[in-house]
Amino acid sequence: MGQPLRGHDAGPHRRGRHPLHLYFIEEVSARLGWAWEPREVTPGRRPVMEIAGIDRRLICWQSTRRQQIEDALPVLTARYEEKHGHAPGERASYALACQAAAQTRPPKRTELRSLTELRTRWRTSATRAFGACTVYRLAQRARAAAAAVWARVRPVVDIALAAVDVVAEVYVMRGAFARHHLLAEARRHLSYVLRGRPHQPGLDEQIVQTVVDDYTRPVGRRMMTADLRALYPHETEDQAVLRPLTHNRTAPPYERARLAAGALAARVHAVRRADRLGSRTRPRTVAAPAASGPRPQPLRTGRKAGRFPEQETGVDTVEQTRRTLEAVAAELQDGVRERAVTFGPRPRPTPAAAPQPHTEQPGTRHTPGRNPSGGVA
Repeated sequence: MGQPLRGHDAGPHRRGRHPLHLYFIEEVSARLGWAWEPREVTPGRRPVMEIAGIDRRLICWQSTRRQQIEDALPVLTARYEEKHGHAPGERASYALACQAAAQTRPPKRTELRSLTELRTRWRTSATRAFGACTVYRLAQRARAAAAAVWARVRPVVDIALAAVDVVAEVYVMRGAFARHHLLAEARRHLSYVLRGRPHQPGLDEQIVQTVVDDYTRPVGRRMMTADLRALYPHETEDQAVLRPLTHNRTAPPYERARLAAGALAARVHAVRRADRLGSRTRPRTVAAPAASGPRPQPLRTGRKAGRFPEQETGVDTVEQTRRTLEAVAAELQDGVRERAVTFGPRPRPTPAAAPQPHTEQPGTRHTPGRNPSGGVA
């Protein structure tokens, strides 16, 4: 129960035709209420999915075959280095691991045991090794851990980000790939993101179709490779974005794939941010209607509809507004002059006790700094 699941489908389903790995995770979560978490077993390698809250000691106790392989692998690796003079590469390491698994495989048992008998033996052995509290409260701790995981991780799948993650992963790991490689990686991505929650039917196919339509180009009859011109339209060199990340041969392939996926995800966020800034509402150019009279029409505020008046722009609109204002100003001045001619100025009474103001005689000029009597001010 606590043994981790590998990130690859096995047997006849490894081509991704039947997502047994993803369906198994979702079925366990639906029946038992458990969540799943990725754990890195080997540094730089693809993580495995484990049930959250399972004691790590129980996982190691069940992983006896893995421990046997890890114990035999250093001896085979040392023999390879002594024979070839260099450390094994990726394919040679995989072949050595298969050789270690074959050498340490125990002989098959001839006697058959029922599942009930096996469960009784497992429970007794685990209780004797780790105590009854660890064994009998296993499901309760797993549900508590699942509640913490689901409160921290949002059950949201962004198709655009999932597409760039899938294409980066498959391109770095394989170079050229087929559709079933994309489908297997898309289902693996869903298991990482949803952590056991059920996915929408057809979501994996939708992610694959997005990858094929936007980020790939054919390189043969059935194969394709990555094409990122949709994200980087101004790049002059093909695949210039991924090349610095994928050509770092000192790093493991999965680590390089994660670096490439992070770079593409950042590019998607940058494109979305630019689209949001470019889609802000801008004042439109509205043609002003021809004026039917000398007075301009009043602006409608549109408060009933909760809107503000449109801002009119453009050279023609500004010129029309200027001419209208000049016509109104001329009409107002004509009206003022006609009123002054018809009615005349109104006489204003002056107060009797008001002193007579000093009037300057015409033709008299005063020198600055002196008063009229000739003294210095």
